[in-house]
Amino acid sequence: MLESPLIEVETRILGCLIEKQHTTPDYYPLTLNALIAACNQTSNRHPIVLFSEKIVSDGLESLRHRQLVWVVSVSGSRALKYEQRLTDSLHLSLQETALLCVLMLRGPQTLGELRGRSERIYPFADLVETEAAMQALCQAEPEPLSIKLPRLPGTKEARFAHLLAGPVEVDVVATAMEEEKVKGSPSLVFLEAEVKNLHAELADLRAAFEAFRAEF
Repeated sequence: MLESPLIEVETRILGCLIEKQHTTPDYYPLTLNALIAACNQTSNRHPIVLFSEKIVSDGLESLRHRQLVWVVSVSGSRALKYEQRLTDSLHLSLQETALLCVLMLRGPQTLGELRGRSERIYPFADLVETEAAMQALCQAEPEPLSIKLPRLPGTKEARFAHLLAGPVEVDVVATAMEEEKVKGSPSLVFLEAEVKNLHAELADLRAAFEAFRAEF
């Protein structure tokens, strides 16, 4: 377990590094500019943030001191790049990594949401496999890495949350869910998220290509 809880920017940085490590491996580790863009994405993120370069730089420096991020020098690149060490330090499987990444980037999720939204990192065969990996996180030693939240009024399924940033306040989760409801029906929100996801992937590829061109 971590020596102390992560703060918001640290959680977002590590979640983004994990995500890009598995979804765009050809462009990982990430430069500072690429990491800022990943943190400030408007798709596959909750809450949406607008971190400045200083905020991300300070977060990286804190994570470096905690040995959760390493700075690496890549041959042929003049820019420093960053890679995460969280998954190694916690000895996570790929299944556990996929679930924890989604929770870090999108907040509390149901098992169904976790299965669908973690597919780019690990394609779970079914909800049984998803639940088994989640239980491993909930029962991790010496301390659990996630928790099953009480089912909130008006919901059919319980949600899970990560514990890397400390205990979860159920009231805060309930407020966030209410904010999501006013945006539209669950099915519509899901479809909109998938469309945004495709646009985000294309934007990632374009940004990586432009960064590659700039090095020559």
